[in-house]
Parts: sequence; C-alpha cells; structure tokens
Amino acid sequence: MTLDLVLTGGRVVDPSQGIDRIADVGFSGGKVAAVADDLASDARDVRDVSGKIVTPGIIDLHTHVYWGGTSLGIDAEAFARTSAVTTCVDTGSAGPGNFPGFRKHVIEPSQTRILVYLHVSFAGIYGFDPQIMVGESHEFRLMAPGHAREVIKANRDVIVGIKVRVGRHASGPQGIAPLDVALGLSDETGLPVMCHIDEPPPSYEAVVAKLRKGDVLTHCFRPFPNTPVMGDGRVKDEVLAARERGVYFDIGHGMGSFAYKTARAMLAAGFPPDTISSDVHAFCLKGPAYDQLTTMTKFLGLGMPLNEVVARATARPAEALKRPELGTLATGAAGDASILSLQPGEHHLEDVVGEILTVDERLVAEGVVINGHWWYPQ
Repeated sequence: MTLDLVLTGGRVVDPSQGIDRIADVGFSGGKVAAVADDLASDARDVRDVSGKIVTPGIIDLHTHVYWGGTSLGIDAEAFARTSAVTTCVDTGSAGPGNFPGFRKHVIEPSQTRILVYLHVSFAGIYGFDPQIMVGESHEFRLMAPGHAREVIKANRDVIVGIKVRVGRHASGPQGIAPLDVALGLSDETGLPVMCHIDEPPPSYEAVVAKLRKGDVLTHCFRPFPNTPVMGDGRVKDEVLAARERGVYFDIGHGMGSFAYKTARAMLAAGFPPDTISSDVHAFCLKGPAYDQLTTMTKFLGLGMPLNEVVARATARPAEALKRPELGTLATGAAGDASILSLQPGEHHLEDVVGEILTVDERLVAEGVVINGHWWYPQ
C-alpha cells in the first residue's frame, strides 16, 4: 500500500499505546496507517523528523477560539501553528443564542478541529474584556437550558459537553445555582459538564461535590483562595472523593487559574491533573498562559515525565471527550500528529501570581499533521 505521508526517524511518544521509541509513522486516507520501522520507501510524501518528538495530535481541552464573535476569542489556526495543537476544544465562548455564527464562521472553515462545550448561558462568555467584565452567570435570566437542548440536538457532531462558570466573579449573587441548571441540562442530553471555578463563593468543595463521573472541573490547580489542597499539604476530602467518582481535573491555566504552589502540593500528594490545558484567550496569549506547549513545559519543569505530560494532552482529553479516534497513533485513528522538539536554554516561565519557574528546556512546535497530510509549516 502506498502511504500518503510518512514521518520518518522521529522519537514517537504515544502513551495510549505505551510507545516511546524511534519509529516511522505512516498515514493513508486521512487516518493513521501504521507505527513501524522503515515505512518511508513507499510514500508520496516523506518528512524527515529525526531528532524531533512525534506525538498524537495534541488536544487542548480548554480554549476560546470564537474569533470575532467574542472579545476573548483567538484564531484557532494561528494557535495551532504555534502550539502544534490539532484539536481545540472551545469551552463556553458561545451559548445557544450565538452558536450558529460560531459554527458557520469559525468551526466549519477551520482546518484545525474545533469541538465545543456549549455554554448554558444564552450568549456564552459575552462580557470578558479588560474594559468591561460581566460574569454571564450573574444574570439568571440568561440561563437557557431549553434553547441549549435544541442546539445540542442539532449539533451533536461538534458539541461534546456543557459549560458553566461559577464563582464570585462568574456567578456572583447566584452562587452555585447555575451549576444546578447545567447539571439538569446534562441529565437531559447525556453530555458531561465542564465547570469553571474562581474565587468563593461557592467553595471548591461545594462545586466538586456536585460533579459526577465524566464531568470536568477546570482551573483545578488554582491559587488561594479556592484551592484543592489544605495549607498543611493534605488534599481536601471532597476532591479525593470526586476523583474516586470519575470526575476529571483539568488545568485550564488562563489568566488567573494556575499556581506553582498549588501544583507542587498536589503533585507531592500524588494527585496530578487528568488533563493539561491552556485556557488560551486573547488576554493571556502574551502571558501568563501563552499557549498549550508552554503550559505543558511548566509540568516538565515541575518534574512530570515527558510521556505523562503528553498523555495529559492527548489520550486523557480524548477519553474525557469520548473521542477514541483522537489522542492516539493507533492504526485507523484520526490522522493527526504533533511534531515537537525540546529547545535547550534558560527559560523563565511565570504562573498567574507572578512566581517564576526556570527550566533548561522547553517544548516548541516543529510541525503539524492534520487529516493525514503535513499541514504546517508548508
């Protein structure tokens, strides 16, 4: 069989299959054809990636890519080029009232795959801007579960879950009530909830106590207040119970939601995140989150091995999304791959409270394969 594309000579790191070795990766018909030795002799396009790392297409489980439709939206394809992300999961930029524009003008034209957690609020995250900051969950009249149910029914191919934001900034006087609305919509549609948490109220404990198997808590390694860990280093009982139930804990770095102090304490307690995501948006693109690879590099700097970091940006988010064709280089999987390198040098990476972590190498993007074809750089 003649292959459409072969990546040859790279270090293939695919945690979904326990692979970490030098090998070729072949693609045919938009799918992964094989991970094996010596595939390059029968291929239409051969790319020598010797000295590089080849992973399944990276999934960023928390992004905001409704460019032009919301003030916080960024361009998904530009982001993919800088971060080697092949699947952007937009988390609540759009609600049922403005989702059709998101689909027509952003999702459908994009070569980068975009999946969506639809916001339960009518217009999604509409008031997130340096000049005006209005938590959409403050206004309970904007909760639109009935409308959202119909939009989900018509767009099951791209809508993978339901987004809600609670906390002092996001829901204010409504407290935890918007989460109850989202959970009811989840019961109706069968889709999981991703819940944002910021400063209390409600408390971290109250929020995770409501989440069920398959739901996602994002911003899970927040700084104080509303952290998952006690001052003495013990993980809160409600957090341990939530993981036991099957709740996913997602980083969602963003502008204010990731602290090294919390991360160190949680890792020391044997509680790594399930998924590593950037929460990239227009107001953290130049720091402190920057992009997905920078967020992943921070975990390398905290001592997490490369294969575990890759797993939390490929196989684990694919599991949370219930998309087994993603996050793997198994034969027949979606033909996506990320080509990376570890750039040596002294790199200074900040968290959201200003602490600097100095690392001696960082992940950088070297190439992107989408649907079985070399996409970037041309």
